[in-house]
Amino acid sequence: MHIIERQLGDVKRLEILARRQHNAEQRDRLRVPILAMGGTETQEIQRQLDRSRGFVQRWAYAYRDGGIEALQARPKPGRPPRLPRQRHAELAARLDGGPLPDDGVCTLRGKDIQGILQRSFGVRYSLNGVYNLLWRLGYTSLAPRPRHEEQDRKIIEDFKRRAPLL
Repeated sequence: MHIIERQLGDVKRLEILARRQHNAEQRDRLRVPILAMGGTETQEIQRQLDRSRGFVQRWAYAYRDGGIEALQARPKPGRPPRLPRQRHAELAARLDGGPLPDDGVCTLRGKDIQGILQRSFGVRYSLNGVYNLLWRLGYTSLAPRPRHEEQDRKIIEDFKRRAPLL
């Protein structure tokens, strides 16, 4: 009797989790035990979800043996990032501070940041890798055109007043 009560509560919880899930594979993992507890046969679950027999059985058994927690996706292993996450704030602070006199530029571009990463952080990135890192840190390439540090605003305003309209 205890198992049936747990399953009835789990069905409602699984349905809520499945409705909120955006990842199709994870949503199907959650739907397998819902359908199985409803009495649906393996072949019919396969047809409804358009999944293999192995997929259906793997997640039905996972639920049976470990409950809802056993259906949750686990982090996938991968290569550790070249620049550790602990140093992201340090890089962001360096970039937000703008170019230093040693950089020899008035605005930092991808190539300049590539050099900063190598000199200051001891990591090598391809140019594409630099842009991906910047995107992950929340930076975008949309920025106003840089102005030279010796640019005189008064001269620019005078020019705008005297220039003929096109």
